[in-house]
Amino acid sequence: MNSDPKFSRRSLLKSAVVLAGAATCASLSNREAWAQAKASKAAMKYQETPKGDQKCSNCLQFVAPDGCKVVEGKVSPEGYCIAWVKKT
Repeated sequence: MNSDPKFSRRSLLKSAVVLAGAATCASLSNREAWAQAKASKAAMKYQETPKGDQKCSNCLQFVAPDGCKVVEGKVSPEGYCIAWVKKT
């Protein structure tokens, strides 16, 4: 008798599906953790004054009255950072 284990295509495919599912679950939980993390004011080059017409109050990331989806801590509606995106 042959002592080498033989793998069928079915068992190989089942293993591949299980591994792919596990990898997907792991990457989703990492993405959620990343999404919840906010950057420091220094990292985002936050300043208390606007840059021309670019200011927190007209940014897509701004959460009234003094929050931001990207920058940690309180921000001024008149502030600015490099994550600024025009509100549509």
